[in-house]
Amino acid sequence: MAEKVVVTKKQFEILGVVAELGSVDVYTLSSRIGLSPEDVMRDLAELAGKNLVELSSQQAISHELTEHGVRYLNDGLPEEQALKVFRKCLNSKIGDFVDCLAKNSKLTPEDASVALQILVKSNCVKVGPNSVVVLGDEARCLELREQSAYLRSALLNLSRGTGVSSQDLETLKRRKMVVAKRKSVLVVRARGDLAEMIRRGHVVPGKLLTVVLPSQYKEAEGVVVKKFDLNVPPPSIKYSSTHPFMDFIKQLREILVSMGFEEVRGPHVEAEFWNFDVLFQPQDHPAREIHDTFFVLNRALVDVPTQALEVVKRVHEEGWKYTWDPSRALRLVLRTQCTAVSARTIYYRGGGEYRAFTIDRVFRPENLDAKHSMEFYQLDGIIVGKDVNFKHLLYFFKEFAAALGIKDVWFKPGYFPFTEPSVEGYIKHPVLGWVEVFPGGVFRPEVMEMLGAGGYKAVAWGIGVDRLAMWFMGIDDIRLLFAKDLDLLRSVAKKPLPYFLGTTSGRDVVVRPSPE
Repeated sequence: MAEKVVVTKKQFEILGVVAELGSVDVYTLSSRIGLSPEDVMRDLAELAGKNLVELSSQQAISHELTEHGVRYLNDGLPEEQALKVFRKCLNSKIGDFVDCLAKNSKLTPEDASVALQILVKSNCVKVGPNSVVVLGDEARCLELREQSAYLRSALLNLSRGTGVSSQDLETLKRRKMVVAKRKSVLVVRARGDLAEMIRRGHVVPGKLLTVVLPSQYKEAEGVVVKKFDLNVPPPSIKYSSTHPFMDFIKQLREILVSMGFEEVRGPHVEAEFWNFDVLFQPQDHPAREIHDTFFVLNRALVDVPTQALEVVKRVHEEGWKYTWDPSRALRLVLRTQCTAVSARTIYYRGGGEYRAFTIDRVFRPENLDAKHSMEFYQLDGIIVGKDVNFKHLLYFFKEFAAALGIKDVWFKPGYFPFTEPSVEGYIKHPVLGWVEVFPGGVFRPEVMEMLGAGGYKAVAWGIGVDRLAMWFMGIDDIRLLFAKDLDLLRSVAKKPLPYFLGTTSGRDVVVRPSPE
C-alpha cells in the first residue's frame, strides 16, 4: 500500500495491538488500551472500512457465578461453614442438627441440609440409631476442610477470570455454583501485513477534526477530517410506548373480565384488621411480625366497622383460644397481600353469586434477588356462591393458564391460615425451573362468618404477577421488570400478547403430579 493512511491516535493504538497479536477479541483489545468495548466499536468499523482490519463474530462460552456461587464465595461453602460449628450440634437428631447448623452460621436451611449430606458422605459425621448424628472419623473432617478450602479458591479464581482446571470447573457446575453461558464475541484480525505497514510509515496517526474552520480548508498533512456521508440513512425514530410489564398486566385484566370477573380496588395502607384478622390469622402469627410486614407509624383513616370488631373478637377467641386485642387490629401496615381487598369486597357486598379480582402492589420486607422483591404485583380474586367448591378453583387455574399459553402446571397441597383445602400451583420457567405462581384455596367458614357471608362459600387466590411476567417475557431476574435498559424493554415488548380466552382451552393444560 503506497498511499499513506492517516488514522486517529486511538485507532493507531488499536492497530498496534491488532498488529502485535494478529487476531484478538474485542474484550481483550479494549482492556489492552484501557477502554470499554463500546468505546472502540465505531473505530473498528472505520478501520474495517479502510481495509486495515477484518471483523467477524464467533460464539464463545463464558462461565459465571450463580446466586449460590456468589453467596458461597462471600460466606464460605456449606461444608466450610458447617465444619466450624458442627461439634456444637452433635448427638442430636437429623432435623435438630440441620437447624443447629443454620442457627450458628450464615447457612440457609437448604444449605445446612446440603452441608449435612457432604459431612456424612465424607464420613466426618455418621447417622446412628434413631437418626442421631454423631462424630465420625476426625481425619476425614480434616481432609474435607482442605478440599472445601481448595474448591473455594477455585471459585475465587474463576470470579477473577484467572481460570480453573476442567475438573474443578465441572465440580463447580455440578454443585450449581457456576453456570455456562454462550455469547457472541467480536474478533478483530489484521488485513495484509499490518505490522509492516505501520513500520514503514504507511499507516500513521493524525489529529481528528470534526469541525473544520475556514482557516483549515486547506488540510494539512496528518489531519483526519471526519466527513459527512449524506447517503447514510438517519436512524429511525423510536416512538414512545407503554412499558411491556404494564401491557402484560393490562392483558391479565382483559382475560379476567372476559371470564366474568369485576375489578375492585383497595388501599395500600391497610389496618391489620383487614390484612390479617378477618382472614382468621391469629395475632401471634409470625407473618405479623416486623420481619414479614412493613408497619406504618403515621395515622391514617382506615374504615373498620365497630360491629365487625365484635364478631372477629368472638370468632378468634373461640377458634384460637386466646385474648384478641382490638387495638392491635387497628394498627396500620403496608398491605402484605391483596386478599385484604377480597375480604373488604365480601364484607361490603355480602352473600350472593359474584366474581371479583384486583391487580395491585403489595409490600413485604424481602431481600431483593432474582425471584423476590420488597414490592411486587399480586392478582387476587374470589368466586363467591352457595355451591362453590375446590374444583372451581382448580378449573379457574387451568383456564387462566391456558389463556396465557401455559401448557404445563404442577399442583400440590398447600397451607394458608385462611383457606382449607389449599393448593400451590407451579409453572416451569426455562431457567429458574418450577416456580410457584398459583396459590389459593377455599375460605374457611370462620372467615366467611367474620365477613358477614355465613352460609356462602368462596374460593380465593393470590397469583404472583411478577413471576408470571418473568415466564411470559422470557427473563430470569425479577429486577429486569423495572430495568431502564431500552433495548431489553423493546426486545421483550416484541413478544405477542397472551391468547384470549376462547382461542385455547384448559383441556390443553398438562397437570403434573410432581415436578420433573
